[in-house]
Amino acid sequence: MDRRDFIRICTAGAGMAGTVPDRVLAAPTTLRPYRRARLLDDSGKPLRAATIAAQRNYVFFYPYRGTPCFLLNLGRPLQPAHVSASSDAYAWPGGVGTNRSLVAYSAICSHQLTYPTREISFISFRAGKQGANRHGDVIHCCSEHSQYDPAQGARVVAGPAPRPLAAVVLEHEPATDGLYATATLGQDLFEEFFRKYEFRLTMEHGGAARRDNSDNCRVTELENYCRQQVRC
Repeated sequence: MDRRDFIRICTAGAGMAGTVPDRVLAAPTTLRPYRRARLLDDSGKPLRAATIAAQRNYVFFYPYRGTPCFLLNLGRPLQPAHVSASSDAYAWPGGVGTNRSLVAYSAICSHQLTYPTREISFISFRAGKQGANRHGDVIHCCSEHSQYDPAQGARVVAGPAPRPLAAVVLEHEPATDGLYATATLGQDLFEEFFRKYEFRLTMEHGGAARRDNSDNCRVTELENYCRQQVRC
């Protein structure tokens, strides 16, 4: 499914006529289109989907320079799913790539807005079951032990999180094996995030946290981005 088809389906589901204006929320679908951004590797070259290792954490910033996202290869085809939380209900499009195993989500926890920084990350994808956790292959936030299932639109499977992580809508270009970020799906919490961490984000990004990042979406492994990952 390409971006135009996806937006058309969401708009039809909302009972709206015409096209969805850029960066305008179609309320029943919670789809927010942003500028289309090609994902790049650490050297600044176009990222190839085939280079994303299975069940490892990758991080990039989209749609703003201060808003981190996870890119994950779950190693198996992922089918579309219905996601609901409180008043939100939407269709998550599933995985992309040759094997339909690639997904992306906001790395901002929906409970306390915990996010990965250069110094430390309390939130990350955990392959398999770990410790006393009942759920395996989840995105786990150690702040209050919220867990999200990335194979099902990042729905909440444990902990106090009130809603799923916002999904990042990806496009795969078969001819080049390239990846593009085009929109968010679900409640992205960016404004709350900017308000809560205004001072910290200013220090981290030199006052550019709210700037569009569509021209510099570099993807790196989380272990190379932050100095310490908390495992709980």
